Order: sequence, then structure tokens, then C-alpha cells
Amino acid sequence: MASIEGGGDSGGHKKGPGVKKAKKLSTRVDMTPMVDLGFLLITFFIFTTTMSQPTAMTLFLPKDVEKPEDQNKVKETGAFTILLGGKDHIFFYEGLDPTKLQSSSFKKIREEIIRKKQSTNPEDLVMIIKPSEEATYKNTVDILDEMTINEIKRYAMVDISPQEYELVKITEAASPGQ
Repeated sequence: MASIEGGGDSGGHKKGPGVKKAKKLSTRVDMTPMVDLGFLLITFFIFTTTMSQPTAMTLFLPKDVEKPEDQNKVKETGAFTILLGGKDHIFFYEGLDPTKLQSSSFKKIREEIIRKKQSTNPEDLVMIIKPSEEATYKNTVDILDEMTINEIKRYAMVDISPQEYELVKITEAASPGQ
């Protein structure tokens, strides 16, 4: 049993005839309930805290091929490139020719993705996402969410080429009120 004992010393009182003796009280505090309470609190916090679960992202890597230059080849009929511009502008083109650039909004891009998905062999379909320097983080996350919503299995985020960047700038300047 844990306890703290206090002495019963009378301190600096005078002793002598006619002075009543002070009653000596023993100050004794039992610490056992305090220790019990401490262990109960520790146990409570251990059981009620949530342990952080490790989060992992599933990655699907391309299969190995004999020639490294053929590793990331995309069929032209299955390619769908989405360019993210500044001020919530979004552009896309089908195939590998960026001169066929079309403008869209985030509300209408889902329709374009669905149309492309329905008209293309699932094994050939690849979405290529290219955010520009002016694209916001929100827009990038929104387009990745569209890939998940539309169950697009193959997509890649790559850097925008200088030619595509210039086309995006020209198209944004031509349609500022989008």
C-alpha cells in the first residue's frame, strides 16, 4: 500500500506551564486509489485510440517487353489525351494528334470519357492526363476521380509537351469566357 507519511512535529510553539499542548495529527494520504486511477486511464486511452492503418495504393505496372522503346506504346485509336489548363479550362483530343484539340468543361468531360470508352476496345483504351503549370491541384484530383468513377483501368499522368502547352494557351485566349 502506497502512502505519504507526514511528521507530527509541533514546529516553533512554546513549551511550558500554562500552554496547552497541540494535538499531534498524523497526515497520511493513501496513494493506492490514485495509482489505480492512473492505470485505468492508461488502459482506457490505449483501447480507445485508433491505431493508424497503413494505406497503400495498388499500382498496375506495364508488362515487360523485349524492346524498351515499345514499353509504353499506345495505339492511336485507343489514346484519349486530357489537357488541364488554368482557370478550370479542360481540353482533350483523341489519338496522337494534338492539333485536333477540343475544349470542354469539367461537367461535360465525363460524357466524352464515356463516349470514348464505349467506342474503343477496352484493351486499347488509355487516358493520358497532362496538367499544365496553371492547372490547380483540385482540377487534377477531379480528373483522377473521373477515371475512378468511369472505371478507366489504364491512365497515365505525364508532362505536357511544349507544342500542347502552346495550343492550350492559344485556345484559352480564344475562349476566355468558358
